[in-house]
Amino acid sequence: MKRILLIVVGLLVLVLGGIGYLTWQAASGLDPAELEARYATEQDRFLDIDGARVRVREQGPASAPAIVLIHGFVYSLESFDGWAEALDDDFRVIRYDLLGHGLTGPDPQARYAPEERAAFLEHVLDALGVERAHLAGNSLGGLVAWRFAASHPERVDRLILVDAGGFSINGVTDEPVQAPPQLEAFLRFAPEAGVAIMMEQVYGEPSRISDERAEQIRDMMRRRGNGQAFVDHVNEFTLPDPTEALGEIEAPTLIIWGGRDHVISPEHGPRFEAAIDQAELVTFPDLGHAPQEEDPEATVSAARAFLLEGGAS
Repeated sequence: MKRILLIVVGLLVLVLGGIGYLTWQAASGLDPAELEARYATEQDRFLDIDGARVRVREQGPASAPAIVLIHGFVYSLESFDGWAEALDDDFRVIRYDLLGHGLTGPDPQARYAPEERAAFLEHVLDALGVERAHLAGNSLGGLVAWRFAASHPERVDRLILVDAGGFSINGVTDEPVQAPPQLEAFLRFAPEAGVAIMMEQVYGEPSRISDERAEQIRDMMRRRGNGQAFVDHVNEFTLPDPTEALGEIEAPTLIIWGGRDHVISPEHGPRFEAAIDQAELVTFPDLGHAPQEEDPEATVSAARAFLLEGGAS
């Protein structure tokens, strides 16, 4: 993601105009209450989970097998709208905005490192009374999902990784790569033109991006406090060699990848498949980094078949 976001570097100066203006805008941001009034639904709850106020959305029968859908970096739970609608007849579909994202907003304890995000997922499950669940995650959400599956095999039935983070990208390995000033500016202020360029890189076919979805993503990014949380996330983000940890995953795993992913190379898909014991890879050649958004019907069809393959536990 960092490589793509840097594309907007030159554009930022032209669009935003000056450091003084940027500083003022960062201090204000978009009002959380106004965003909640605009985007929260009757299915949303705001729960106090281990010291953080977290937006959680549930749909489907409460007694059905649970599946948790986890979105990617700078996105929000809306990223899995299509999948949730297709799965809620047979599953208790659970989504939440990651710490520092969406309507959840910044974490008072700044738990943004990958291992901290995976640990926080356990608190989410405990707060919802979920002992075992299927997990599905895109990009950063995939990284959270597989880390949790590796460390808590007793709590994961089946695992779906959608263009997931794990192997090194953008020079990030055991040590984080500090965000350069231009990237910090983009993450803090989310200029309209810059967000548009980012989304064009995320989608395999940019024409699939609706104006409404672009506005929603930008609004969530500009929620007061999220920009700083994004910067803090980048500055402590690491990707050590995941091979050993992936080998600890016991859950049957479906790996979905977009063939036009410009954020995390499709070459990572076979590496995940080789490292996880019970894994299969499905590639969608015309889709990009968020295939669950670009073509929810086709991708959820593969996910649904996989989830029902062995029966629900």
